[in-house]
Amino acid sequence: MRDDLLRNPVFAMAATQFDLVADFLGLTEELRQRTKWPKRLITVTVPIRLDDGSTKVFFGHRVQHHLTRGPVKGGLRYHPNVDLGEVAALAMWMNWKCALMDLPFGGGKGGITCDPRTMSMGELERLTRRYTMEMIPFIGEDIDIMAPDMGTNEQTMAWMTDTYSTHAGRLIPGIVTGKPLALQGSAGRTQATGHGVAFLACRALNKLGIKLTDATAIVQGFGNVGSHTVYGLANSGVKVTGVSDVSGAIWNPRGIDTRELRDHVAARGSIAGFTEADPIDPAELLTQPCDILAPAATDMVIHKDNAGQLQCKILAEGANGPTTPEADEIINARGDIFVIPDILCNAGGVTVSYFEWVQNLQRFQWTEREVLTKLETMLENAFSRVLAFAERNKLSHRMAAQSLAVKTVAEVKAQRGLFP
Repeated sequence: MRDDLLRNPVFAMAATQFDLVADFLGLTEELRQRTKWPKRLITVTVPIRLDDGSTKVFFGHRVQHHLTRGPVKGGLRYHPNVDLGEVAALAMWMNWKCALMDLPFGGGKGGITCDPRTMSMGELERLTRRYTMEMIPFIGEDIDIMAPDMGTNEQTMAWMTDTYSTHAGRLIPGIVTGKPLALQGSAGRTQATGHGVAFLACRALNKLGIKLTDATAIVQGFGNVGSHTVYGLANSGVKVTGVSDVSGAIWNPRGIDTRELRDHVAARGSIAGFTEADPIDPAELLTQPCDILAPAATDMVIHKDNAGQLQCKILAEGANGPTTPEADEIINARGDIFVIPDILCNAGGVTVSYFEWVQNLQRFQWTEREVLTKLETMLENAFSRVLAFAERNKLSHRMAAQSLAVKTVAEVKAQRGLFP
């Protein structure tokens, strides 16, 4: 039954990763089963009236992987390919991410199967508000706190806040994170994930003895995460030589002027037509020579067919699950790529979401400098723990990060026991 519900290649990948970690940790069968499977799998129908007067029913999902260590935390995505298995995989990874960063959260993820690019603002608002109402029995600032993800943004979170608060009869800003600043959002939240990717990539350069100003980077994806990764790397002195988005990819070995690229995307909506770099096939971009390769868009883009052709020194995983287990085996056998695994590399977003949630509960605001300084401190601590654990146990960085995380969750489950 559970295999039928969660039949999806992304969940299969997450489950394979978990099984390898559970074997290494020697988890008992009871703890293995309790730690692996999500606590709640929620699917709802979301009927809305479209602008043309017709009614359409969408399917919405929310997976709460564990509430053992606190309320669940995780994004809400709008995308045509959303299904329950993918959402469950993302919730599992979020659980490990929160445990690795020592945040008092379990992992959650939500999604609605739709194409937001074809929908009007009015339709998106009605979709968001109806989904929020359907989820009210299962969410709350001490139960489940959502955040933006692929296809959603701070406006989506504002609609959710208003819907939930109207139902409660008072403003409850802690119901979501990633809100507009005027609605008690947090300074630094928008750039948090990309800032964290750039920060850790620069730390890896330091570990490898490569000067920032001598380094080059390729970033796959120019959405929220990818664009802020690009800006963060460029501000640190790293030369960005390649960028891609849904419209294609561009390459300039002499370096891309990231300010000009930002202005171009703001005016045109994509990197297409940017004349200061040459068009290149997006798949070929991933295998161009560089010091940092940052896949910051979708999952499973580093696979068995291209892992052997990578020419990067550092793989900084801004996306969730960008590297398949088969690719991991190839990369581990090569031994010449410094991997910053996704549950560490892109943890900046959930960490600053935690800061926003704390500020909402305390009715207090921190400055952007305070937020980013606290973020860098927590990322540095987690980075050092992962590297030390990997060295001590002769593990890959991914196995080390996931082992630390799964061990944390399993220990708390064992301590709390099984009720009844």
